[in-house]
Amino acid sequence: MSGVGDKLKGKGNEVKGKAKEEYGKHTDKPDTVNEGRGDEIKGKAQQKLGDAKDKVDDLKDKVRD
Repeated sequence: MSGVGDKLKGKGNEVKGKAKEEYGKHTDKPDTVNEGRGDEIKGKAQQKLGDAKDKVDDLKDKVRD
């Protein structure tokens, strides 16, 4: 997957996680809150992976030039 794809997927997981967390808070479901937090963390990690892939691609391009 490309850096952009990882970033988009990560943002989706982060948004999904925030929604789950809020739902869990309002329905008094601590398991759902924790699940949401996990999704947020996963999303942030995916975005960082996407950033790293983009940086590697930029370095590859500079080396080729």
